[in-house]
Amino acid sequence: MREIALHLLDIAENSVAADAKNITLTVCEDLQGDKLTASVIDDGKGMSAEMSAKVIDPFTTSRTTRKVGLGIPLFKTAAESCNGNLVINSEIGKGTRLNVEFQHSHIDRMPLGDLSTTMLTLFISYPQIHWLFDYKMIPTDGNPEEKFVFDTQPIMADLDDIPLTEPAVLTFIREYIESGVARVRAVSNG
Repeated sequence: MREIALHLLDIAENSVAADAKNITLTVCEDLQGDKLTASVIDDGKGMSAEMSAKVIDPFTTSRTTRKVGLGIPLFKTAAESCNGNLVINSEIGKGTRLNVEFQHSHIDRMPLGDLSTTMLTLFISYPQIHWLFDYKMIPTDGNPEEKFVFDTQPIMADLDDIPLTEPAVLTFIREYIESGVARVRAVSNG
């Protein structure tokens, strides 16, 4: 995978497979601290400390369709090659939190990618999940951070019986996320 957004999609799908009902994806571009951080937080079945340590091994996977799981190990390697790290905290019965950090300005840092398409794919594929997307940017000039939050619960309540896959709904959600992220970037970049 060549984009952070695609790695987040893969990890969020792991959360769905772990029977999570609530999944939060956060992305923070800290221009002042020269960091790009992202996390996927779920309330799924969680993992033991032993399994949490093993998931960074490409030959450890809980999937039955293949014997290797490359997503998390590749993401970890990409972060470490850009002066960052990847940390997994999990507790059985309580859920999992995966945090990743990159040096924002590092020449080898993969691009952030298309966050709106990633989020839209998750919403459409797993409408039964409560998704929360939190994007923020901390500017270099010391001004306060700008933030955009998208929560599927109010949208689903407003839609009532209208499916998420309705073209007008999809268009609205995509444009809402794109404009929210663009607004944060525009304000933060002055």
